Formats: sequence, C-alpha cells, structure tokens
Amino acid sequence: MYSVAFKMLVGDRAKYFGIIMGLTFAALLITQQSSIFIGLMTRTFGFITDTSQPDIWVMDPKVQFVDDIKPLQDTELLRVRGVEGIEWAMPLYKGIIRARLDNGNFQQCIVVGIDDATMIGGPPEMVEGSLSDLRRADGVIVDEVGARTRLAKTPLDEAGNPIPGAPPVPLKIGDSLELNDKRAVVVGICRVGRTFQSQPVIYTTYSRATTFAPRERKLLSFILVKAKAGQDVAELTRRIEQTTGLMALEKWDFSVKTYQYFMKYTGIPINFGIAVALGFLVGTAIAGQTFYNFTLDNLRHFGALKAMGASNIRLLGMILFQALIVGLIGYGLGVGLASCFGLLAGRTELSFRLLWQTLALTGGAITFICMLSATISLVKVMRLEPAIVFKG
Repeated sequence: MYSVAFKMLVGDRAKYFGIIMGLTFAALLITQQSSIFIGLMTRTFGFITDTSQPDIWVMDPKVQFVDDIKPLQDTELLRVRGVEGIEWAMPLYKGIIRARLDNGNFQQCIVVGIDDATMIGGPPEMVEGSLSDLRRADGVIVDEVGARTRLAKTPLDEAGNPIPGAPPVPLKIGDSLELNDKRAVVVGICRVGRTFQSQPVIYTTYSRATTFAPRERKLLSFILVKAKAGQDVAELTRRIEQTTGLMALEKWDFSVKTYQYFMKYTGIPINFGIAVALGFLVGTAIAGQTFYNFTLDNLRHFGALKAMGASNIRLLGMILFQALIVGLIGYGLGVGLASCFGLLAGRTELSFRLLWQTLALTGGAITFICMLSATISLVKVMRLEPAIVFKG
C-alpha cells in the first residue's frame, strides 16, 4: 500500500514539486531568520563571553547591559578586594574612543583596558604577536576584522598619493594610529567575537586606556572577580553586593541581563518574529493547498482502494506516509540551504548562529504543516464514498 501511495505522490510531478518547494521555503526562512536572530542576540553579550577568566562582574547598580557603562571610582576596586572569598579582583576599562585613520577620517572603536600586571581581561585568541607585548610603549592589540576593514590603511603610490580603486591595506604589527589624538602602535592582532555595533575592538593596558580616554572623574568600568577554589560563587556575589553596595553578577547572569535588555527595549524580536511567522504561514498555505488539490485529483484512486476493502486507517496511513516523504525532503532542503547561507555569511558582517534548538523548532514547524495538510486532505478521504470510482 505504501508503494502505491508513493506512486500516487510522484505521479503528478507539478504538485509534488510544488509541495516540496512550499515546505523548503518554510524551512529555509524559519531556520535562516531564527539563526540570524540568535547570532545577533549572541553579539550583544559577546564581550562577556570573550572575557572568560572572571567568575563575577562587579559594576554600578544602574548598569542595564554590558555597553551601558557607568564608571566607578578607583577606590571601589580596593573595597571589592577586601571581600572574603576573592582570589583576585582586577580593573577593566571599556569605552568608545575615536580613532583617526591615515586618510584623515575618523572611526569609533571599542577600547578595552586590562590590568597592567596580570593582563587579565585580554582577548580570547591572539592571531599575531603576544599579549605581553602590550607592555611596549604605546602598544595596542587590534581585532583582525577591524584591522582589515574599518581600520585598514589607504594604499599609496610612490609619490604618496592614494591609489584610486585599490583595496585597503590591513593594519599590521608596527603600524600606528591615533586614539583621541594620542599615538598608539599596533603590537598584535587578535580574534574576538563580533560586536553588536560591529565596531573595531582595541585592547591595551588599563593605565594606557585611561590616557586615551577623555578626561573624566571616574574611568573604572568594571571589576573582574575570581572566586577562591571551593568558594560558592553565588554566595560570594551576594557578599560583594552587601559589603560594597555595588551590583555583582555571575558571567552568565550578566549575559542574560544584556540579552533581556535588547529583547525588551528594541524592535529586533518583533522584526524577526514577523519574518519567521511569514515563512510558516506561506509554507502552510502553499503546502496545504497543494496537498489538498493533490488529494482531490486522486479521489478516484482512494475510492478504488476503499471499494477493494481498504479501511480508513489504512488510507490515513497512506496520506501520512505521503506527508512524511515531502516533509523530510522539504525539511532537508530548507535546512541545507540555510546552512549554506550560514557558511557564506560567516565571511561577512551578517550574524548567523545555527543551534540544534533551531533545527528542532524548524522540524516541529514542518511537522505541524505536514500534519495540518494531511488532516485537511484526510477529512475529504474519510467522507469519500467508494461508489465514486464507478461514476463518470
């Protein structure tokens, strides 16, 4: 019976490919838009993920997300270090500073100042150079994406004039740039997660970052804390808050706080939610209508099977078998195309992160579409009179 169902399914090539195209489009759009959304939301707390050494982030109680910097007094670092159960507590500067490029243009950069002695808070991966090279005079480390894109140099000819149409030259070790009208020398290239604003990331020492930064009374952005071995991190977090009056969050809690801010106060979830819902509705409409028309065209065949003694349960199995085939093919093609899109997007500014939960969500949506289409068709078959095969 299942072989008959398969032959019925592929017999009308136009409707067969129409159903698959509808399901493929739905799977592609749901997977693609969901993965872009997840990738974009991951970028909002990418800096926290890159800074893997601390267990706890200490900050001003009014901070809402990682880029909402409300500087602290330097004395707060000593107060935090005095809390029992802390192995170390290090300062961190994070701010937006204007960089002057060789062609006279300006570019906003994220400048991160890490502890001068221990280098805690540095980039997760070095591509060129060493983290210790930051101890050189005016030394900075630039992320590789920013070095080859927004901070890249303009190629010049032998006379020192810009070459029209020539691709920009990436920054390399030994090159220099100006940060807030102060000289900085590139001593390393690092690899970091893309930021939400896609701005270049520059690492330097804390003391040097405070000289690059505009003069303010407070410049300490965060205090990075590591708990002693065997110390309960949640308990230490509460102890820091009670002792200092500052807000202390575990790394994951700070990531969630940042993520929730963008979910609540931006239109990003609504925009991507509409795109995902559109893919689901369009897939449902195309697949459901085409599958229903396919069933109508094959009513005589189902009537013949009923006349020969096939039960409604057997016919139900045949329809579900047909829905399963087109569902698997459409799901596979849609997810495959979305994965290819993700591979291509990995070389661009577009964020894309495909999780197994996204695949499960897409699978559930495609299953629902197939079951809904099969149910609509089933109602017609269940009411079918076997005598229809003898009419006309």
